[in-house]
Amino acid sequence: MILRDVTDEDLPIFFEHQRDPEALRMATFPSREREAFMTHWRTRVLRPENVTRTVVMGRVVVGYIGSWEQDARRLVGYWMGREHWGKGIATRALSEFLVLEPTRPLHAWVALHNLASIRVLEKCGFHTMLNENPHHPDGVAEVLMRLGSTE
Repeated sequence: MILRDVTDEDLPIFFEHQRDPEALRMATFPSREREAFMTHWRTRVLRPENVTRTVVMGRVVVGYIGSWEQDARRLVGYWMGREHWGKGIATRALSEFLVLEPTRPLHAWVALHNLASIRVLEKCGFHTMLNENPHHPDGVAEVLMRLGSTE
């Protein structure tokens, strides 16, 4: 597995991943239409202050991982194509990504029903923050997890 810079050729693959109904249910994240998706990636995700990498297994793009600033926290997130779930790829990608992203503490929001993603984060040293409200205004129950020093 390698983590490499994102190329324009990766974006259509990421677009298809985010259209998968089961992946959307797990991530509790709405799908975007193609043009909105491409614009979001080119203007928001691929900013120089963000760290974003394509996850490649063999010669196959399997997903992405990245970090960004939001609400005075450095966050990390990842998305693997569903056909690659259950193979340890997300855990390995996050473990390797943590070397590229030295900021601590590092945070991740995850839906409470997404037990696989919670487990990935725990395997990589993240812990649940007990003082967070798990209910967002949109009704999705999430937990904030943290790696590194306390706030």
